[in-house]
Parts: sequence; structure tokens; C-alpha cells
Amino acid sequence: MNKETIAVFEAKQIRRHYDDKSEVWYFAIVDIVQALTESPNPQVYWRVLKKRLKAEGNETVTNCNALKMVAPDGKMRLTDVGNVEDIFRLIQSIPNPKAEQFKQWLAKVGYERMQEIQDPSLSMDRARENWQKIGRSEKWIQQRMTGQETRNKLTDYWKESDVKEKDEFALLTNIIHQEWTGLTVKKHKELKGLKSQNLRDHMSEAELIFTALAELSTRQIAETEKAKGVAENAKVSKKGGAVAKNARKELESKTGMSVITDENFLPPKNEKKKLK
Repeated sequence: MNKETIAVFEAKQIRRHYDDKSEVWYFAIVDIVQALTESPNPQVYWRVLKKRLKAEGNETVTNCNALKMVAPDGKMRLTDVGNVEDIFRLIQSIPNPKAEQFKQWLAKVGYERMQEIQDPSLSMDRARENWQKIGRSEKWIQQRMTGQETRNKLTDYWKESDVKEKDEFALLTNIIHQEWTGLTVKKHKELKGLKSQNLRDHMSEAELIFTALAELSTRQIAETEKAKGVAENAKVSKKGGAVAKNARKELESKTGMSVITDENFLPPKNEKKKLK
């Protein structure tokens, strides 16, 4: 499981981080402030509130930690976070009619990880529920989940093949993506107008299918060649991405439509563009 994930409260995205050692969820306070107050500048709201609470000697502020999380500009930035207990106390300082409803929601999502350890299928069930809440179609959801399963099998292979997580996973993923799309992951996100959002959550059905094809091809080629380590898997990643690239070009030649699109769910507004 990715340690940083997104939880959804009334269509508002709240970043959270799971600490494996303490088995505790930490939530981005500024996201909670925005969800409860709908302030146009939640950073300022939290800064003023934090200063007031410190002056009052509030222990909640003292307990809050800062973790690096993906910021709206797409960069990793220090963000004030709190565990479930901290957030419960903090909510009392934010007068809002949604407070009680938010407490109930927080109690539920705060302990999801423990349930998921016992039953991993719950993780996908919750993902489906969140996608439904923000308006994804059942067809899109099914493709997204199928693609995630393909992705998981590839990363499982990498883990068993002397590839370390995080930076090396990101490197190989970017090689696959750039090979089949002609764009780095960063450039693809920029095309869609995304910042901190997950690119795959904003892909079209076709983009999801070709991403899955590229990752499926990469895994099967790696298994055939018994690729080990980053260097060997990087070469294989390029080969796997090329399989999807060739298929993409073939489809585009038949339809005259670009598979790579600036469509997103912010909400969706752009139509597929004709190839020049």
C-alpha cells in the first residue's frame, strides 16, 4: 500500500499518511480545515488558528507533526499533520455544523488500515466507493481497478528482483510511461492540468488500457528474460512500453484520434483532439 493516500469527505480530498511502525494514520490539517470551512485560503486560516491555539497553550498544536506530502504544486512539502485523536481535539476549535459528521467520518477512515490488514479486499472496495462518490462511471472504475491489479503484479516482480521501492519504482514507471506515451509522467500531468492529483485517476479509458498493456508487457518480458536489478529492468521497461506504443500508433492511425489526451476529472471538459 502507498503510505500516502487520499481520503474523501463530501467530495473534498484529504491527504493522509500511514505510519507502519505505530500503525497510525496522520491527516493533513490544512485539508481538513478546507473541508470544514471551505476557506479560499486554508493555509492562512490554519496559520492564524495555530497561532491562537499556541497562545492558549493548546496541547493539540504541540502534538502535531510535520510530514513531507505532495503539495498542490506537485512538490513534496512539509505539511502539518495530526493523528485521529489530535484531529478530534482540533475540530472543537473550528466552529462548523459539519463537525460531528466529520468526527464520525474520521473515526471510520482512521482505522481502515487495520481492517485492510485483515482483509485486503476492503482497500479496493473503499477505492471503488470513493471513485463513485466523485462521479466516475462503473466502466471507468472497472478499468481503473483492472489496471491497478496489473500494476501490483509488476511491482511485486520488481520487489523480488532487487529493485528498491520509491525512487527506483518511480524511475522504471517513468521509463515505461515515456516510451508508450512520448511524455514523462510529469509532462502528462501538466498536459491534463494536474498538480498533486494521481495521474491514473485522471486518465481516460483508453489511457488506462494502454498503461495496463505497457505494464503487463513489461512484466511478462521481465519474467521471460529473468531481469534483475534496476539496470536490467530499465531495458525491459523500455521494451514493454514499446509494445503499447506500437499498439497506440496503430489505433490512432485507424481512428485519427489521439489516445493521449488533456482530459481530466476536474471536472472533465475537453474532447479528444484530432491528430495533426
